[in-house]
Amino acid sequence: MASDGGGVAKVGDNPVDNIETLTKEAETLKAKLEEERQKLNDVPLSTVAERLEGIATLNIKPRRILKGHQAKVLCSDWSQDKRHIVSSSQDGKMIIWDAFTTNKEHAVTMPTTWVMACAYAPSGNLVACGGLDNKVTVYPLSLEEDVTTKKKTVGTHTSYTSCCTFPNSDQQILTGSGDSTCALWDVESGQMLQSFHGHSGDVMAVDLAPSETGNTFVSGSCDKMALIWDMRTGQCVQSFEGHESDINTVKFYPSGDAIATGSDDSTCRLFDLRADREVAMYTKESIIFGVNSVDFSISGRLLFAGYNDYTVNVWDTLKCVRVSMLYGHENRVSCLKVSPDGTALSTGSWDYTLRVWA
Repeated sequence: MASDGGGVAKVGDNPVDNIETLTKEAETLKAKLEEERQKLNDVPLSTVAERLEGIATLNIKPRRILKGHQAKVLCSDWSQDKRHIVSSSQDGKMIIWDAFTTNKEHAVTMPTTWVMACAYAPSGNLVACGGLDNKVTVYPLSLEEDVTTKKKTVGTHTSYTSCCTFPNSDQQILTGSGDSTCALWDVESGQMLQSFHGHSGDVMAVDLAPSETGNTFVSGSCDKMALIWDMRTGQCVQSFEGHESDINTVKFYPSGDAIATGSDDSTCRLFDLRADREVAMYTKESIIFGVNSVDFSISGRLLFAGYNDYTVNVWDTLKCVRVSMLYGHENRVSCLKVSPDGTALSTGSWDYTLRVWA
């Protein structure tokens, strides 16, 4: 390689060559690591599950239709009393429903449309919600007075609030946001207790590990990653990749040892925390629509997934086959949630309704 002075420069002098050599070396090491990991890999989950009995025919039927929203239903959550549902909508309303009678117990008008997140507190005495106003707001529920008089802003992100949940008590709330962070807030003081930085795209969903496993949660993002966080330190302790598009929904397996994810790439996947890798993919050639929401049955044997083609698919978690489809919604299924006792499934849709299946 000639230098400007007409002399010959030594190859070693060129930082570009050095970087190339090092990059090659890094790639080789990466490939070796992957090779070693593959050696440790067991067989896929579906292969292990081959000797299991299949699931008998499911008799899940629509039992209730909840009508009252004037626009797309974006989010819903069950109360621990297994009877009430809170839902939020693009119409700027949050409604508290009695899922048995289909009565509306509260209808709260929000300061913003696109209320993307809502959650019931463990006690059932509070609900929280957030959306395009970047805030998470808490409403105490009492039948005596107007709910809005006691509302309180708990936290504010620098972009929209996409999801929220109460970790184990009414005192704290965990949020995910379009600003690519999650945050833990103190409900009483409104102080941010911890923030979680690690995603490079909008956070779309969070889910808490089942309480026995303690202080971890999972987040899913438009950066195609699912991250496991330690709530006490704010550190990311594990990360999972594999999806080819935005992750819209994440859910812990009931044992706490795995997470399910659903994505715009039209697949759901199961990542095992102990094996540190993807162990199952739920997909069919015929499924070409994105997944908006996933949840497990109480045992974990069934995985429910809501899609943009207006259907809910029910997967055998272990055998990775579809065992049922639920039809009824007339637009995309935006949210779905198994009731706390596992006896019912609620779905919310862009068709303005919620449905309860059992």
